[in-house]
Amino acid sequence: MAVTAVVGLQWGDEAKGKIVDILADQHEIVVRYLGGNNAGHTVMFDGQTYKLSLLPSGILRPDATSVIANGVVINPKALLSEIERIKAQGAKLGKLLISDKAHVIFPYHMAEEAILEARRGDKAIGTTMRGIGTCYRDKAGRNHAIRMGDLLRPELFRERLEEIVTDKNIILKAFDPSSQTFSAQEIYDEYMGYVEQLKDSVIDTTSYLHHELKGGSSMLFEGAQGSLLDIDHGTFPYVTSSNSSGCGIQAGSGVPSRKIDRMIGIVKAYTSRVGGGPCPTELEDETGEHIRQEGHEFGTVTGRPRRCGWFDAVATGHGARVSGVDCIAVMLLDVLSKLDELKICEAYEINGERTTDFPSQLDDLALAKPIYRTLPGWKTDITGVRKLEDFPKEAREYIDTVSELLEAEVGFVSIGPDREQTVIL
Repeated sequence: MAVTAVVGLQWGDEAKGKIVDILADQHEIVVRYLGGNNAGHTVMFDGQTYKLSLLPSGILRPDATSVIANGVVINPKALLSEIERIKAQGAKLGKLLISDKAHVIFPYHMAEEAILEARRGDKAIGTTMRGIGTCYRDKAGRNHAIRMGDLLRPELFRERLEEIVTDKNIILKAFDPSSQTFSAQEIYDEYMGYVEQLKDSVIDTTSYLHHELKGGSSMLFEGAQGSLLDIDHGTFPYVTSSNSSGCGIQAGSGVPSRKIDRMIGIVKAYTSRVGGGPCPTELEDETGEHIRQEGHEFGTVTGRPRRCGWFDAVATGHGARVSGVDCIAVMLLDVLSKLDELKICEAYEINGERTTDFPSQLDDLALAKPIYRTLPGWKTDITGVRKLEDFPKEAREYIDTVSELLEAEVGFVSIGPDREQTVIL
């Protein structure tokens, strides 16, 4: 597998980190190409549990090179804190490279996001309040954007920061007269301290990746969030601020999609979602709470409880098509092992019409009534299974149904947190 990509096909939190961790052994370079410290991966490695956010999962392998590419927005303070936390757990970290074109999150981004979310009240998007969306907005707006490469040029950085902080203070006071006033000098001093620790890692990662591709290096592209949170193809506006589907790889790294040999889509065996927006198969009953507790469905970064429900093949199928997957990894199948019967949403009914197309408009999705296919539960512990043929026939039927509805082969089935609890088909 020369070049592989791993993307989530639902609303994020699909346990992508485990598959990336397994595949990292087979790749020399692991690339994170979107998002910021609003994303989280939990990885089991050498008997330890590591909670990663900005760092690619490949960082836990001393022989691998991890790349934070241009599509990521970086809070340097959060990145350095994460590095120190992982080191404190005894991990020997691999080489880290950071794109000089990655945009930088500043304290005013977080303040702006908090004010805007508060103003929306019960219509708030449900962000993580880490300044991700406001940083991406400044990136698109250009006038208030600062990139990692700018931090390496102190005079340019100071000049840009003074101009931006003046504007930001005016904007924030207009939204909220009680908002704090930011000091360009204080931010400059703080961030120059960060860049002193990171400067040796900051390079043109786009050129680096192309040189490595030409030399035959194997690469693994690691997604964050999920395809249904893609700003263009997800459940807008309840999405993240970047292309979190497979569509984001080229823009977020500079590597063309045609260079990818294998696109692996990660799905939970059920549905979960954080934040606002319609979720047609959500279960607000004992079954939904059972899935939440069995799956430990609480955010890696925020600790927020996730909304849980039956597997939605309409929504997930849309994620699979948009991302162009040719292989599926079904995660957390063991979470469903205690249920008598299971359901998979195979279509929606919207205004009396049956459809397998995922609605592009939020109000249509809110009207969607799931049409379920009911399957028998297997009612037995499957965490010790290591071969496909050893699954109960009911579990195999469930796996086959997911494959059928998503029109892609299942290549991995995860039935527990450890690496060994992964059946490779």
